[in-house]
Amino acid sequence: MPKYIIERKVPNVGQSSKEEMHAMAKKSNEVLNQLNGEVNWLESFVTDDKIYCVYVAPNEELVKRHAQLAGFPADSVAKVNAILDPSSGEIETSRRTDQAAERTKPLQ
Repeated sequence: MPKYIIERKVPNVGQSSKEEMHAMAKKSNEVLNQLNGEVNWLESFVTDDKIYCVYVAPNEELVKRHAQLAGFPADSVAKVNAILDPSSGEIETSRRTDQAAERTKPLQ
C-alpha cells in the first residue's frame, strides 16, 4: 500500500505540552478508527512550526479525508516513491542482504 508524507503547518507546535500532543494524537486515532483501518498513521516528526507525518493509505484522498475529519491542516501530501537510507550508498555485492534490498526497493 502507498506511503505518504504529510506536511502540516502549525505555528509554535514545537512548544506544545505533553497534554496538547496527547490530545492531537488522540484525535487522530479517533478519526483513524472512523475510517475503519483504511488509513494507518506510522509516525510524526514535530519541528518548531510544522509536523511531518508518515501515513499508509490506498490513496491521497483518504489521507486528506483524515486531516479534514480531525481538523488538522494538510498543507502538502506527497506519495513516497522510494525509501533511501545509508545502505542505499553501499557498494553492491552479490551477497547483499535481503533486508538492505527490501529497504531500497520502490514502494508499490
